[in-house]
Amino acid sequence: MERNEQLHEEAEVALDEINKKTGRNMPQAIGTAVLLIAVILAALLIDIDLFVALVVVFMLLALWELRVDFATVGLHIPVVMLWLCSTATLFATYYAPLHVVAMALCVMASIMLVAVTATAKMSFGNRLSLAVAAKLSSTEAGARLESSFNHDGGEQHHSRLSHVAVSVLTVLYIPLLACCIIIPLTFHGHPVAHAIMLVFLPALSDTGGLFAGAWLGRHKLSPRISPKKSWEGLAGSVLFAMAGAFAVMFSTYTSDVWASKWWVPVLSGVLVGVVGTFGDLCASMIKRDLGIKDMGHLLKGHGGVMDRVDSILMAAPFTCILMWFTGL
Repeated sequence: MERNEQLHEEAEVALDEINKKTGRNMPQAIGTAVLLIAVILAALLIDIDLFVALVVVFMLLALWELRVDFATVGLHIPVVMLWLCSTATLFATYYAPLHVVAMALCVMASIMLVAVTATAKMSFGNRLSLAVAAKLSSTEAGARLESSFNHDGGEQHHSRLSHVAVSVLTVLYIPLLACCIIIPLTFHGHPVAHAIMLVFLPALSDTGGLFAGAWLGRHKLSPRISPKKSWEGLAGSVLFAMAGAFAVMFSTYTSDVWASKWWVPVLSGVLVGVVGTFGDLCASMIKRDLGIKDMGHLLKGHGGVMDRVDSILMAAPFTCILMWFTGL
């Protein structure tokens, strides 16, 4: 009995050390990751249209999280208009005959509508106020002090141009980049393989960076922006993404494609690993600027939806262009 208790205590200590190194609750993170993988694979196997709808749902949740995050520093984005524009843009990009044209027109219309709506600060009910209060109550005082918006004047006031600017940035960050997840589903006849490349390669890259950084990380990549990121973690991200790209290519394409385009998984792994890490750093800069730790709390062990999709969104345009020009 004493031996079992000792082993249990040692396991708890080891788990605490892993959680500290990774900055996450690893049992929760693994459980959530398994559930997300099951949901995404089920959508892909049932119908590709269901996967498109799933992308839309995730983007709508990400927009709400950004609405709350920006509101903590007094910045307003018109989330209802963003929901409407994002839904229309993503579905039009997939279902319209001219996919790229539909995307371009919808994004331009979204920018105009969102910019106009952002000048009118409207809020419905008290849900936003409650969400902001919950966010602030769970935020570390040190993080708020390091925020670029920290000041001595109490309530923060911004010009209308500031609200417009951050709203337009949101259009470019969420619906525009999400369209690069949708467009590869429409060309070259491999929508499932393309979806797996777009969604799971960045996830594999994150996993590789997490484990390599936790066990081997010695040299910090950008200690001011993200203290837990390391060059060893970046190498792990590239290698895991590369391995995933080889697995997808091996199970999808014929041997003649392998013979002529064996280098594509290598380039894909490097692109996803580097750009995905850059996406994580961009999200970390936003969080540091706002003085928050996580974008949200919807995914146990992972923070918010934005904490999971930032690298996917940033890598999507590069993966999309690579698959288009290589004919995969």
